[in-house]
Amino acid sequence: MTALRALDSFERTGSVTETGHELGVSQSAVSRQLKVLEEYLGTTLFVRDKKSISLTPAALDYCNQIRSALNQIGTASLRLKANPDGGQLNIAMLPAFGVRWLAPKLPDFVAHHPEVTVNLSTRLRPFDFDTDPFHGAIHFGERDWPDVCYQELMREYVAPVASPKLAETLHGGPPTGISSLPLLHLDTRPDAWEKWAKAVGYELQGPVGMLFDQFASMIQAALHGMGAALIPTYLIERELAEKRLVALWPESRISIGAYYFVWPKEEPPYQPRDCFVSWLKTAKSMPIAPEA
Repeated sequence: MTALRALDSFERTGSVTETGHELGVSQSAVSRQLKVLEEYLGTTLFVRDKKSISLTPAALDYCNQIRSALNQIGTASLRLKANPDGGQLNIAMLPAFGVRWLAPKLPDFVAHHPEVTVNLSTRLRPFDFDTDPFHGAIHFGERDWPDVCYQELMREYVAPVASPKLAETLHGGPPTGISSLPLLHLDTRPDAWEKWAKAVGYELQGPVGMLFDQFASMIQAALHGMGAALIPTYLIERELAEKRLVALWPESRISIGAYYFVWPKEEPPYQPRDCFVSWLKTAKSMPIAPEA
């Protein structure tokens, strides 16, 4: 590990002297570690002449491959130091759902399981649990993530909304009139408008419009009259109550998917995750926190 850290530092600094300063060792100690690594791997990593030393192309590629592993080891070590007596639970969350549904409920989990440290990171799309260091993830849609277990959390209901000024420009009755407006899209839900239209008995073919990566920015665009947006109703309760957004369809119980907590099916039991899954069964009935 010491030799690998020396190699990583040398690739970044380009200097044996700077590597020594970064690692807190002498220049000769760095040179010994790099030599040890070459001998262990049985290959030449450096091009040396009388005045300089540089990495071979193969060694550069090797550095890029080991850097992520070194970072993961460093992160795992920091998490262990932060909670040496309990377990870590690393969860990939969707930002809007995480902020409005999960985060406000987490103090209850922590109160019941103070030995578990929960670490939250944002992931907008499904990923490979074999390569990403997560024990579980929040997933939206259907049960279409392969090789995982599911715990349903909440059915999501959506409504098409727009600013009052834009809503006044509707041509024709809904949903035909809605499709005459500029439509805003979430890039992780490219077919959301088509699914909603089908649920209300209408065919909508590939509508185009502005793309957003998060609901927060799409809501702001709708508030400023940039288009009609299909938004989960639990995210815009205040905007609807204050009439800053108006619903463009009378039925508010249209669902195009649900939220799930998912985790790898083939992994052995892991106590922090098992505790979390059990807690989620009661957390489902906790009220969603009102917007601050």
